[in-house]
Amino acid sequence: MIYIFSAFIVSLLATLGSLFFSEVMQFVPCSLCWYQRIFMYPLVLIFLFNLLFPDEKVFKYSFPLVVIGLFISIYHNLLILKIIPETLSPCVSGVPCSVDYLNYFGFITIPLLSFISFLTILILLISYKRRVS
Repeated sequence: MIYIFSAFIVSLLATLGSLFFSEVMQFVPCSLCWYQRIFMYPLVLIFLFNLLFPDEKVFKYSFPLVVIGLFISIYHNLLILKIIPETLSPCVSGVPCSVDYLNYFGFITIPLLSFISFLTILILLISYKRRVS
């Protein structure tokens, strides 16, 4: 249960952080940021319901969301790092996906925080799956 609780905390912090950046700091999310939100926000509810009503199928429900969100965050980080050319960016109108709103210590960006969140949740889910199997 500690793994699901930890995953719940990480997804909750990621969700609140993204809402803080957009609603308080007034950072307009790009398309890739929205896609990552689409896969992060439901995880809060999935993990919360699993904490209230324990079910071993939580891995089956959350794993696809985490993996897809992780791949989008990897793509976004590669775009920010200019490894992927900006011409392959899905952000054709509005805020460009390569905009770097936050850059602490020269490397901590919002897409990096998203990647760390998805990766942490993935590790917790795999640990949970090994524990219950």
